[in-house]
Amino acid sequence: MKWTEVQIKTTTEAQEAVSNILYDLGVGGLSIEDPQDVLDFMKSDEDWDYIDPSLIKDDFEGVIIKGYFPESEDLIDKIELIRQNIEKIPQYNSDKILGEMTVTEVYEKDWEDAWKKYYKPKKIGEKIVIKPTWEEYKKQGHDIVVEMDPGMAFGTGTHETTIMCVKMLEKHIKKDCKVFDIGCGSGILSIVSAKLGASKVIGVDLDEVSIESSNNNILLNNVENIVEIKKGNLLDGINGNADIIVANIVAEVVVTLSETIKDYLSKDGIFVASGIIGEKMEYVEKNFKKNGLEIIETEKTNDWICIAAKIGKDEIIE
Repeated sequence: MKWTEVQIKTTTEAQEAVSNILYDLGVGGLSIEDPQDVLDFMKSDEDWDYIDPSLIKDDFEGVIIKGYFPESEDLIDKIELIRQNIEKIPQYNSDKILGEMTVTEVYEKDWEDAWKKYYKPKKIGEKIVIKPTWEEYKKQGHDIVVEMDPGMAFGTGTHETTIMCVKMLEKHIKKDCKVFDIGCGSGILSIVSAKLGASKVIGVDLDEVSIESSNNNILLNNVENIVEIKKGNLLDGINGNADIIVANIVAEVVVTLSETIKDYLSKDGIFVASGIIGEKMEYVEKNFKKNGLEIIETEKTNDWICIAAKIGKDEIIE
C-alpha cells in the first residue's frame, strides 16, 4: 500500500495546532519528534539508558511532525488544505517558526522492512554469529550460527550491550547448566545460551511483542525443547535456581534485580548484567556490595559496561 508522508517542522508552541489540522483531515498515522524530550530524558534519573545522542539535531530547535495519508482522490486537495490551515496559526507566523513542509511518497512494505538492509550477518564473539533469516552465510570453523528475525522486539545482536553479554556467556556457560534471561526481548541471549550448551533456559519479558518474537526465533533455531519463554516482571513467577542469570536492561533495573538475585542463583552461580552506562557504574557497584554481590569481571565498550558477579563469600550459606 502506498502512503504519503507530510512532514512539518514547527515550534513546540504550534505542535498541538498542527497535529489537530492533520487529525481533522483524516491522518492515518502521526508521529512527533522533539529533540528536547531526548535531552530531558538524558538529564533525568529515569530508566532511559538506551538513548542514541544522534537523535538530537544540533541545527534544529523545534518539533518534527509526520503525518501519513493513504492514497485517495482528494489527497492533493488535503495537502493544500494542510498548507493553508497551517499558515493561519498565529504561532506559525511568529519570528520563531520554522515552517518547512515536505511531502514524500512511501510504501508500507518499504516502511516496515527498510531497517533490514542494514542488518547483516555478524560474528559477535569467539564463536557466535548472528545471521538474519533473509541473509546468506557460509559457516566457518567452529561458528555457532544464530538465526534471527527480531521484528519489532529489541535485540538484533548488534548493540554493544548485547555483544558484551554474548562474550560473557561464551566464557561462563558450561554444558548442561541452567540459565535465566531477564528481559529477553527478541530471545537472542536465551538462544545463544542454548546453543552454547545450556540444558534449560527460561526467558522472561513483560512485552507481548517480545514474547512472540522470542518464540518465533526459538523455533527458527530448533531450541524449543531447551528454551521456555514466560510473561512476567523480572524474576516474578520463576522457581528454582540458575547457574547463570543474564539481564541486558538498564542500570536501575539491574540494581533492583541485585536485591533478590541471591535467592535465584546457585551457590557458584553468576549474574551477568549489561546495559549499564558508564556514569552509573559507581551506583551499581555500591548497590551490588550492599546486596552481598561481588563483581568478578567487567567489560567495557564505548560508554557501555557489562559485569559478571557472584554471591559474596560472606553471603554463602553452606
